[in-house]
Amino acid sequence: MQCRVVTIGVLTSAEVSRLELGPGISARSPRLPSGMSAVSPHAERPLSLLDFVDIPPGLTASEAMQRTVRTAQAADRLGYHRYWISEHHSFVGLASSSPEILISHIAGATTGIRVGAAGIMLPNHAPLKVAEWFRTLEMLHPGRIDLGLGRAPGTDQVTAFALRHSRDGATGVPDFPQQAAELIAFLTDSWPAGHPFAKVVATPVVDTQPEFLMLGSSGWGSAFAAANGMTSVFAHHMSPELAIDALRAYRRDFQPSELGAEPRVIVSALALATHDPAVADDFRAGWALSMRNIRRGETMRPTIEEIRAFRLSDEYAGIAPGLEGRVFAGEPAVVAKQLAALAEAAGADEITVVAPTPDQQAKLASLELLATEWGLQPRSLPADQV
Repeated sequence: MQCRVVTIGVLTSAEVSRLELGPGISARSPRLPSGMSAVSPHAERPLSLLDFVDIPPGLTASEAMQRTVRTAQAADRLGYHRYWISEHHSFVGLASSSPEILISHIAGATTGIRVGAAGIMLPNHAPLKVAEWFRTLEMLHPGRIDLGLGRAPGTDQVTAFALRHSRDGATGVPDFPQQAAELIAFLTDSWPAGHPFAKVVATPVVDTQPEFLMLGSSGWGSAFAAANGMTSVFAHHMSPELAIDALRAYRRDFQPSELGAEPRVIVSALALATHDPAVADDFRAGWALSMRNIRRGETMRPTIEEIRAFRLSDEYAGIAPGLEGRVFAGEPAVVAKQLAALAEAAGADEITVVAPTPDQQAKLASLELLATEWGLQPRSLPADQV
């Protein structure tokens, strides 16, 4: 059996050739979502965190990483399920260009929380190298590592061109099913006999493997996850208008595989719990300002002073109504109710909180407030992590 490279069409294409790598392992083409179907909400939903590793103005990258570690340790103590790091490049205000390194550091500073990438932007990397990274992480922290896959570059097109091991194009779309299938084969040692890569071993060889997840902010990622029996992670914080239909279609179209016997959905959402209305307003305005700056090509994070000035501007007054249903900020009980409603509508098994803010005290307080409101069970930790 040959491992064939396949190409995938634009998002309006409904079919792509199926890529077979061996018994039970394949990367199938997605059938894009159409229509909606009823789903049953889940009674218990863990809370997790996604961190961009922001570097607020006035802090060094090292100081920002120390903040991230303290946040991860707080999440670990409070009973959050996962702590994820994103992958972004050529972004001066973020320290997350190498999540595979940061994962090891954070996992070493925590005890029970799962730690992972959300995600590894696979077109930027050779599948064998990603397999080696994550087997090494499993060697160091067995049973605690998540590997979320993305197909976006995590940067602008020029930087993507500089990153890619192949310079056939910057979008990465044509290679993704092939790359994903190779990565899975390397991590599961499932190459068919006679395949040229069958003798290649992703080392170190370990007894555990990371949990596979497929990221997406459109119907493509969730459809790919459904076609290949993977957990679907949808970025509601980026595309709230697409999330519900895409995830309901994922459950409808899910095909069991060795990667997953049943559909599993995780939704990420912008959320900050606080008793202070001004802090909630700053959080909403901060996200809007950050997105505006990114569209303008600015890669520094705004200061709290810039956020507050923007919050009073006519520009923000025009943007603010559009944040309704995208950014959940305010009283803990209200935020928790909004997150639960989102999870119910999307049929989500888990919620991942995204809370980028230069106000570290507000972020840590929000973790405490949400954990209490959600009913998370605190972990018993070593004395040096309490």
